[in-house]
Amino acid sequence: METQEWLDSLAYVFANAGDDRAAQLLEDLDHYAYFHGAPIQFKQNTPYINTIDADQQPEYPGDLELERRIRNIIRWNAVAMVVKANKKSDGIGGHLATYASSAELYEVGFNHFFRGHGAGASRDLIFFQGHGSPGIYARSFLEGRFSEAQLNNFRRELSPDGPGLSSYPHPWLMPHYWEFPTVSMGLGPIQAIYQARFIKYLENRGLREKGDAKVWAFLGDGEMDEPQSTGALRFAAYENLDNIVFVLNANLQRLDGPVRANSKVIQEFEALFRGAGWNVIKVVWDSKWDELLAKDYNGAIVKRFEALVDGESQRYAAFGGKELREKFFNTPELQSLIEGWTDADLELLNRGGHDVKKIYAAYRQATEHRGSPTVIIARTVKGYGLGETAQARNVAHQVKKLEFDALKNLRDLLELPLTDEQVEHLDFYNPGPDSPEVKYALERRAALGGFVPERRVDYPHPTVPTGEFYEEFAAGSKGRAVSTTMAAVQVISKLLRDKGIGKYIVPIVPDEARTFGMDALVPRIGIYSPRGQTYQPVDAGSLMAYKESVDGQMLEEGITEDGAMASWIAAATSYANHGVPTIPFYVFYSMFGMQRIGDLVWAAADQRARGFLFGATAGRTTLAGEGLQHQDGNSLLQAYVVPNLKVYDPAFAYELAVIVERGIQRMYVDGIDEFYYVTIDNENEVQPAMPEDGRSHEEIRDGIIRGMYRFQASGNKKVKLRAQILASGPAMGAALEAVQKLEAYGVAADVWSVTSYKELHQEALAVQRHNMLHPTEKPGVSYVASQLSKENAPGVLISVSDYVKLGADGLNGHLDRKVWTLGTDGFGRSEAREELRDFFEVDARHVVLATLYALQQGGQVKGDVVQKAITELGIDPERMNPAVR
Repeated sequence: METQEWLDSLAYVFANAGDDRAAQLLEDLDHYAYFHGAPIQFKQNTPYINTIDADQQPEYPGDLELERRIRNIIRWNAVAMVVKANKKSDGIGGHLATYASSAELYEVGFNHFFRGHGAGASRDLIFFQGHGSPGIYARSFLEGRFSEAQLNNFRRELSPDGPGLSSYPHPWLMPHYWEFPTVSMGLGPIQAIYQARFIKYLENRGLREKGDAKVWAFLGDGEMDEPQSTGALRFAAYENLDNIVFVLNANLQRLDGPVRANSKVIQEFEALFRGAGWNVIKVVWDSKWDELLAKDYNGAIVKRFEALVDGESQRYAAFGGKELREKFFNTPELQSLIEGWTDADLELLNRGGHDVKKIYAAYRQATEHRGSPTVIIARTVKGYGLGETAQARNVAHQVKKLEFDALKNLRDLLELPLTDEQVEHLDFYNPGPDSPEVKYALERRAALGGFVPERRVDYPHPTVPTGEFYEEFAAGSKGRAVSTTMAAVQVISKLLRDKGIGKYIVPIVPDEARTFGMDALVPRIGIYSPRGQTYQPVDAGSLMAYKESVDGQMLEEGITEDGAMASWIAAATSYANHGVPTIPFYVFYSMFGMQRIGDLVWAAADQRARGFLFGATAGRTTLAGEGLQHQDGNSLLQAYVVPNLKVYDPAFAYELAVIVERGIQRMYVDGIDEFYYVTIDNENEVQPAMPEDGRSHEEIRDGIIRGMYRFQASGNKKVKLRAQILASGPAMGAALEAVQKLEAYGVAADVWSVTSYKELHQEALAVQRHNMLHPTEKPGVSYVASQLSKENAPGVLISVSDYVKLGADGLNGHLDRKVWTLGTDGFGRSEAREELRDFFEVDARHVVLATLYALQQGGQVKGDVVQKAITELGIDPERMNPAVR
């Protein structure tokens, strides 16, 4: 009786004061009980029912019948596309089940929410689930954006009879259509979060008109096991990103079977997102269940829902009404609720993610919510409508084909006017531009601002500084010891002050600003924070005071390389996604770059990112004391494999300045879709001026960009023993010291600065390819071959690098003689620089030894000369190989 009195009182408050007042009372009671010792258990889950009650649902604004017919047409064409592709080329692949489970989720968005370019500042960004791409293509076919020939060439992009469609969302392959690559699972969620934050950043800095744009990310429940899927959830809540909506398609299956067979994955996600501070909307059951819930006065169905596990749910989706009657409605109380219902009636009890009214209510609430990000968790059936072959089956994800009977059943289910012959031939169905379906679809898109997805590149080309802007770096450091990392910060600092592009520069660091000497920028440009600075920093009043501000320019991302890289991608694609040509400089520990965020770098390349990645504290031997996990000798090789990534390892400040200057010009003025990985080290040395030896600065600048130039020529032209030492980055010091030591052995050596082995190798391969394809023409000569020809650069060729030998080894086969390479293959050590260079055999002594050995192999010196050098240089010939030690 007491309990009922409390419930009656609460019901009175609901009726007379409203939901908010009831919630406030409950919160006050909760606090009171807590402070008086009541053992109240914290719950992150709400009951396993829809978040939005049936009586709270808004009226559906669209034509339900027309939209149903549109969905049916798209469903058929998506299936026909994949099945036809696999009949033409067995094993070409494709996916049927993902889009089948998410068609309603997408179509409600296409018809009522997704805003296109015509919406201006309120245009939405949409991360489509990669495996559902056939459905997105099928909608574009209905809209008249794709031809039947293009659908026939799904996954046949090299077809001779016309353009094809890429397997998944790939902006590199379809640059006017797709905006975001998402099929490397886990990368979509984290990128979407940082895109949403970047919109706020641009708006708060006045670089973008404020609007009501939303970032939509469509995700799979199995995908959420990827660390990147969940790693930034708390960040989104902390930043109050109410402009992002995750739509989590919970079809309860991943590639091999159930996601969480023995529990409920939706409840798991609810707890995860609620705990991270997200607004959670569950869409679990469709409208037919409302009939039962309305007469379930004792809560029997809700209790049964709570006992349900996902493995059991899959059986009901696979086997239908009879299974549901026998296994779910398994008590007299539950059976009384379905009295008079047939198995056919029970078949209509569906999941909420297939009910457009439920979806619309969730989307509308999500778009109206303020103050925090929203996730909509929609319960669907994988392979919905595909029959016994795929619907809710463990093999659903792998199904690429449907037999004739299954296709006929699908046609009948979708009520399409296709003959058996057309079904057998897998004909696509388009009712034509004058049909009610197509007219409706186009009218809805027009009302929402145009087609989606659509990638447009339209931005104001900035006025960039010319060579004079960088002259101070060409003059050297005038006796002052400066690292290339310090020079990089100086370049960024100067760019920030430039009136033309200063506002577009976006410095990004993952909690290492002081390590890289960027802390001086903080009080000047501020660290971006949507909250501003609500406290007085401990160093207030000092010149280097920590400063956060709403319009701050630096993005300090904390200890998250994935998050910082996703932030960089948002800035690096802003020219296309927002029409704002921001120029991001992401500065990070080089060892924690390519090998940690390689998948995101590849995604950046796919979406035509533009900007700079600075691998700081680079090189295996420059980072004294740090050891195995910090010392980087790998990143140049790992960066090499990204096709549109320019890779440089400058030795000097002026080289770095030239690379930045040319990069900005090429990316943001010439509009070339490429980006730059540049290593910078922390070894303080006097920076030389650009050589003044009769060559023009432009000639040297050209060599820097092309990959190499002669830095220092030997003044001794009479000596017969000659060598060309190729050095880059931190290895330049050893090369220059070796020149002096080699004089004692009668060897004159020139020193070349190799800024990019990748540029040299790629151009040499291109020339080789041209020569192979044009065998009757005069063979072309690559840049590196012309520079290092025997006539221009006589003597043996020695390469020394602070990176693995394979980078320089790529030149072998493209020159008229062998390159002998020294590098840092193996694990790092905690030691000082001198000892590390001795250990990895890249110091001046080993450069001398390699040069003399190369001369011996060429028959120019005898072995005893080399043996004498080994003794004089103090090299232990029996030492272990550092590559395996």
